[in-house]
Amino acid sequence: QVQLQESGPGLVKPSQMLSLTCSVSGGSITTSDNYYAYTWIRQSPGKGLEWMGVIRYDGYANYSPSLESRTSISWDTSKNLVSLQLSSVTPEDTAVYYCARYSDYRGGASYYGLAYWGKGILVTVSS
Repeated sequence: QVQLQESGPGLVKPSQMLSLTCSVSGGSITTSDNYYAYTWIRQSPGKGLEWMGVIRYDGYANYSPSLESRTSISWDTSKNLVSLQLSSVTPEDTAVYYCARYSDYRGGASYYGLAYWGKGILVTVSS
């Protein structure tokens, strides 16, 4: 059973970089098909889920237009890690951040095909 676990600092100061990692266990970070991908999703207090971006089977990354200028998603397949970097954070970036894996990713900012989720990590942006 594939498991995902987010890790990183729980408190980040405004204007700094938020860096999180997602550790993939219970299986390989890659699969034999071309439909898997990893995404980062966040949920701010009192708000709904926000899709941030995705890295798909071929390493191609795509981001939400509203976050594209500040977001980077990458992976290290040798370490089974998926990373998120969000620059120039503000208190509005305070949220629970989730790492998730698609078993059937067909493109775009979609929640369809998500098969595995991490438990999430709360990141607070405050001075």
